[in-house]
Amino acid sequence: MTAVAERDLVAVGRQLGRPARDVIAVAARCACGRPTVVTTRPRLADGTPFPTFYYLTHPAATAAASRLEAAGRMADYQAMLTGEVAAAYRAAHLAYLADREAQGVVPELADVSAGGMPERVKCLHALVAHALAAGPGVNPIGDLALADCDWSPEVCACAADD
Repeated sequence: MTAVAERDLVAVGRQLGRPARDVIAVAARCACGRPTVVTTRPRLADGTPFPTFYYLTHPAATAAASRLEAAGRMADYQAMLTGEVAAAYRAAHLAYLADREAQGVVPELADVSAGGMPERVKCLHALVAHALAAGPGVNPIGDLALADCDWSPEVCACAADD
């Protein structure tokens, strides 16, 4: 993770089409250096609990995750949650919780991570964000979804005004 600079907040605002909320760091960047994943405070400034600690902001990455969801890949990944994959997915859930709780404990979010972890595959955007932020080998389903995407963090796909 890298500290969030004003230019990062401006870029994320452009990516999202709205001001960025309670961003505390950039967890992953595009090959060109623009934000791809940000970390968000576990409790927003208005007091709202916010479980999505790793938030995918890059438009090309979010579109790629959406295409995987539309193609029904969540069901494919869900079917893989047995044995070692299920154990690794549970470990990813615990790692996610530990990362978020290092920034603040929010009792309302106890044992709630993102993307359906540890029992379901619910949101590929959240799982890809976690895979990008944590690095390969931490979230097996996020890693699979990232590998299946028609987008790569190693090739810049940013719009000129991102």
